[in-house]
Amino acid sequence: MNGPPPSSFPAFDVSKSDRTDALTVVGLTVTYRMRGRDREVLQDVSFRVRRGEAYGLVGESGCGKSTVAMAALRYLPRNGKVKAGKIVIAGADVNKLGADALRTMRANTISMVYQDPGRALNPSLTIARQVSEAFEAAGLAPDEALRRSREMLQRVRIASPERVMNSYPHQLSGGMQQRVVIAMALASNPALLILDEPTTGLDATVEAEVLDLVAQLRAELGTAVLFISHNLAVIGRMCERVGVLYAGKLVEEGATQDVFTRPRHPYTVGLLRCLPTAGRSKDTERLDTIAGGLPSPGSVTQGCIYAERCRLADDRCRREAPPPYRVSAAHGDQMSRCHYHERAIELPRASAEALPARGGTGDGEKPRTLVLRAETLSKTFHVSGTALRAVDNVSLDLAAGETLGLVGESGSGKTTLAKLMLGLLTPDAGSVLELDGAPLAARVTRRNDEQVKSLQIVFQNPDSALNRAHSVKRLIGRALSRLAALRGAAIDERLTTLTAAVRLPERYLGSRTRQLSGGLKQRVAIARAFAGEPRVVVCDEPTSALDVSVQAAILNLLADLQRERGVSYVFISHDLHVVRYLSDRIAVLYLGRLLEIGPAAAVFDGPQHPYTEALLSSVPTLDGHAGKARIRLSGDLPSAASPPSGCVFHTRCPRKLGAICEQQDPPFLDAGSGAEHAAHRIRCHIPANELRALQAASRDDASQVSSDEPAGSAKKIGRDS
Repeated sequence: MNGPPPSSFPAFDVSKSDRTDALTVVGLTVTYRMRGRDREVLQDVSFRVRRGEAYGLVGESGCGKSTVAMAALRYLPRNGKVKAGKIVIAGADVNKLGADALRTMRANTISMVYQDPGRALNPSLTIARQVSEAFEAAGLAPDEALRRSREMLQRVRIASPERVMNSYPHQLSGGMQQRVVIAMALASNPALLILDEPTTGLDATVEAEVLDLVAQLRAELGTAVLFISHNLAVIGRMCERVGVLYAGKLVEEGATQDVFTRPRHPYTVGLLRCLPTAGRSKDTERLDTIAGGLPSPGSVTQGCIYAERCRLADDRCRREAPPPYRVSAAHGDQMSRCHYHERAIELPRASAEALPARGGTGDGEKPRTLVLRAETLSKTFHVSGTALRAVDNVSLDLAAGETLGLVGESGSGKTTLAKLMLGLLTPDAGSVLELDGAPLAARVTRRNDEQVKSLQIVFQNPDSALNRAHSVKRLIGRALSRLAALRGAAIDERLTTLTAAVRLPERYLGSRTRQLSGGLKQRVAIARAFAGEPRVVVCDEPTSALDVSVQAAILNLLADLQRERGVSYVFISHDLHVVRYLSDRIAVLYLGRLLEIGPAAAVFDGPQHPYTEALLSSVPTLDGHAGKARIRLSGDLPSAASPPSGCVFHTRCPRKLGAICEQQDPPFLDAGSGAEHAAHRIRCHIPANELRALQAASRDDASQVSSDEPAGSAKKIGRDS
């Protein structure tokens, strides 16, 4: 079925949409003036967000998602303009509004929450002043605005609104800052709330709390939501309908369940296959990737804009631009701009080759050769005369060719632990570090050259680690020049080998990092880390800021380099799907304490420490948390300056036993259920078998919850649940 020509498919009845929709976008084309030319960054985009509906907009960075939001707010930069099309918000044509009417609309009808709440808040003003300003802009007197501010902060689940109101932004956690920004955005009870990557920098539990909050407030207030994100699982959880943008064009649209279950555009299929979803592992399959990159704005003049990256494309695709084919799906109409939309689901994989056999830690018959060992590792900071124990008595080891995933909420000590291993921080007395069985000096400045080369790091943000003034060749070459055995031609030869290993095309060697995409910058950072043939590489959130397509390529690269070179990784991430895919073992940290450690499959399959159980329940899935109830942890992470007595997790634990948890530090219990899980240990007073039974019962209860339960529902569980 190819469908009628595009002229037979008006996007919708505009006159009707103006009255019934919170947002109507019809034929929107936006240009940016660049180097003396107008370049189209959005082309003929049409969609609607109905009143009370949540609509997701997804696509890679540079596809135009944020430009849609800026056009709706009439906040385009000076070099941007709406070339054609119409934007209607709650019945008002945005582009026809005068200055006063536009200010009124921004104050009362539409609000926006940005990715980084820290940049949206004024660091010199208290929270009370900033939130009350939002109410004053809606016409309230100052005293009434302050009263309503307190009520709104309570509404967004801030337990101590008076304390928060007297605080400055820097005194609040990232999750608390985001709640404040949401409170400000909802002050005017807007008809439309735009969320632009609101949870990207948050850990799993805080992300889940923010998403629960948005879902609850949306249900209470009837606010429509335009949710912009590259996290498809978040969109799957939060949105009824989704639109997929590619290079400024809407290439697919429909009910979220239909689009994610049976995508009809090769680009959507590619994005979904890039995800490291449950059950996938580096040892069983490579993540699929999308070859190439986005075309530059305005460069495609005929044919399908996705043809150069599509594995279904033929001459027809390069010659004829596909119309918006529409088909009936299970939950409504589904649109796809693809000539072969019926075959999109059959898209050939980019990497269908079988994975090479992997030895080392994956083979139970081979002994584990330890590379790095930490024993009773602790770190105490002294802040204003107060001792703050950031890492508390942690013992773990790392084998050759193994990946150890470090997980936990922000503030749990993951990065501090990594810095102790690297020698960037000095541990407390009594801490032991060993490399290949030999003592490892606490500070990097006291380590010999071989030890320094053996431990390297890849940071979350390559921009902060790479000098923008230097070329790629110089950045990697400087790292190679520190190797005593390499000189002149040998450096050039090694450089060629290294860039080929990280799949960095030779044409980029002369480029400055500012000219590279995020994925290419991260490849440069990885190449530099591997220049000295390291034994251990610490990866601190190396993919959290990347699109899913780039993330898949980087994860494949890390797995390939590990197979080829036998390097070990310490992998830190908030994305537990990513951790599960790449890790052989997982260590769970809470308030600087190690609460659980074991093989990845054992930790994810259970039994789990109650904290791990809560973390895993918070991870959104493409099917919107089907069959899994979210466990909401009470309160915030305690201060490391005054940790709770007994079990450090007892103040928030949903399975707390009683006085024993408050008074006695629990021992490490063996949670192994067979030889392959023998090294699985949990620090908890509840026996592993009882934990397994309780958690199985909770999963059974969750599977019986009706599919129409409101989004954001959570469960407080106890031993009798």
